[in-house]
Amino acid sequence: MWDRIYYFTMVHMVYIAITVFFLGLAYKLMIALLSTSVSGTMGTFPRSTPRPVGIAIDAFLAPAVFRADKKFWFIIILFHVAFFLLLIGHVELIREFASLQFIPHEVMLGGGIVGLVLIASTLYFLFRRFHSPFREISNMEDYVFLILLFLTMVIGSHLHLAARYGVAGFDIPLDDYRVYLSSILSLAPVIPDGIAGSPHYVLVALHIFLANLVLIFFPFTKMVHSIFAFAAHNIARR
Repeated sequence: MWDRIYYFTMVHMVYIAITVFFLGLAYKLMIALLSTSVSGTMGTFPRSTPRPVGIAIDAFLAPAVFRADKKFWFIIILFHVAFFLLLIGHVELIREFASLQFIPHEVMLGGGIVGLVLIASTLYFLFRRFHSPFREISNMEDYVFLILLFLTMVIGSHLHLAARYGVAGFDIPLDDYRVYLSSILSLAPVIPDGIAGSPHYVLVALHIFLANLVLIFFPFTKMVHSIFAFAAHNIARR
């Protein structure tokens, strides 16, 4: 029975989560496109930089957040840098990319520091919402999403750190992860024996289960702003 549950989580649920993720984004985009347009300009002033440069600065450096709350700005910059490195690490779990190894490094990146930074910053975002004025503008989905994100990162970091530092049973070969993820992308799913036969298979399945839930919830939370950030800043500088 458990083998069927693990297979559903690591194969069928992955496809369900990806489908919901993209359909959810399409739904949100449709709402934005069909919403009533605002007459006049919403541009920010003074316009001291060209529009494309200003959009990039607003999106990547968040100067408005820096002016409002420097501690929060520092944490969100740390979070986004760490998340970018995490994304690269997961791309490298699919297959080897020579362009990403222009500075030779182990997979995953960061030696565990990336995961710890993400865990700490996610906890900060979560507990921040328990205090005014953020509590008043938060709803249940905000808390649920951050808890899911936190648990996903905790288990992923646990798997990574245990494998990196030689804890028995966690040494699932990198090639097995690559076989699994590349098979998912090629629509010919395979769960290699190195994963299915690991004594910690349940943790791998649980990590993927939580990641699936994060993908499913993502389009329907405030975090969807990250997808439309450039469009929003473009409107603000129109």
